Amino acid sequence: MIIQSLLDTDLYKFTMMQVVLHYFPGARVEYRFKCRNPGVDLAQFAAQIREEVRHLCSLQFRDPELSYLRSMRFIKSDFVDFLGLFRLNEKYIKIIPQASGELDIRIEGPWLHTILFEIPVLAIVNEVYFRNTHPKPDIAQGRRRLETKIGQLQGEGLEDLKIADYGTRRRFSKDWHEEVLRTLATSLGAVSSPPQRAAKLPQLAGTSNVLYAMKLGLIPLGTMAHEYLQACQALGPRLRDSQVFGFESWAREYRGDLGIALSDVYGMSAFLRDFDLYFCKLFDGARHDSGDPFQWGERMLAHYIANRVDPRTKTLIFSDSLTVPRTIELYQQFRGRCQLAFGIGTNLTNDLGYEPLQIVIKMVRCNDQPVAKLSDTPSKNMCDDERYLAYLRQVFEIAQPAGRPGSAP
Repeated sequence: MIIQSLLDTDLYKFTMMQVVLHYFPGARVEYRFKCRNPGVDLAQFAAQIREEVRHLCSLQFRDPELSYLRSMRFIKSDFVDFLGLFRLNEKYIKIIPQASGELDIRIEGPWLHTILFEIPVLAIVNEVYFRNTHPKPDIAQGRRRLETKIGQLQGEGLEDLKIADYGTRRRFSKDWHEEVLRTLATSLGAVSSPPQRAAKLPQLAGTSNVLYAMKLGLIPLGTMAHEYLQACQALGPRLRDSQVFGFESWAREYRGDLGIALSDVYGMSAFLRDFDLYFCKLFDGARHDSGDPFQWGERMLAHYIANRVDPRTKTLIFSDSLTVPRTIELYQQFRGRCQLAFGIGTNLTNDLGYEPLQIVIKMVRCNDQPVAKLSDTPSKNMCDDERYLAYLRQVFEIAQPAGRPGSAP
């Protein structure tokens, strides 16, 4: 089976889940799946995906896994105790093949009991698709492509450039994912946990995948995702204050840990309006995930300066569809002006010469209310209520993008 451990997911699922346990244990949510690749028939694999999900729902956290989570200073003991009793429940997920070839995956139920579905389900869809369409994958080609990336990262003047693996959800397979991480750690050197002295500066900062972080001695990385700030649209006291409410609730939970703010749930301009002097000082930095990364970086640096904060003390994380050449360009533009981090996903874990799937699972409702993000990349928007999208734009003073109003295709 594909998923063998509930730790085979991204760290930010656990950090968000802990906030849900402590602040929003009664929230109910709905997630929807979408494949952005035109003409891909996933419906034919519905039975295989359903079987894999059934196995996923049989898993429980093992004692060594719970001990590993408990060793993280920002993970609290009551949350680990809760995970010791936790299992995903198959009744909360429906996988329905459509005559069009599309796959309708809906996850509905208590947020606390559904939040861990997203990443392993996406990994399952990917691996089922590729093992059927490419049963004899060209692993040699994947290794050559990976070696090219490593060579680029080892170029002159890039000694301080560090990357992280963010590729769990769209990986070619779990075995290839592990090989990629082992190769990167060997070739680039890895920031280890606990820290160790190395002959040269390591260039692999870590991985978002908690299982491989534990297994390979890497640093697990992650803070919050879009679903957290989207849910705050329904959970906060007032829609216009939902972004502020989300950041303040996060800060109360983590007291200075995990201080990276996600900037693109309402677009950059709305983020900067809310990210005032207080948040500039309170958070360690911000993460880019849509829109032009160079413009975003310049706007963030200017915003820090305008708020009398030295940008060199803050971290900018870039994580939107990065390739190694684009990562190097960003590093060269912003090096020395701030702290930098780069999360590379699909281009690391699913680059064997085949077209990767562009698949997502997004929260669309919370407590029976529509929720959405208004991305700086409109194609990333996902909402089934056009009136709500229009209302959200009005509340956050966001211009309607060119083209047909409403949700993106």
